Amino acid sequence: MAKPNYAFAKRQRDLAQKQKKEEKKKRKAEAQVDVPEGEAPAPEVDGAIESEPGAGSK
Repeated sequence: MAKPNYAFAKRQRDLAQKQKKEEKKKRKAEAQVDVPEGEAPAPEVDGAIESEPGAGSK
């Protein structure tokens, strides 16, 4: 019976992970190009409601 080549398997996993990161980086760079210069993308708010300071206290 043949022995598993763990070094080869690890190398393949590492290469796949590296390729995935590069693709993600590329997609993010393309998304930044789509945003017109001079306009900053709107910051995302996680459902937080902002109120004026002192509006709730009397």
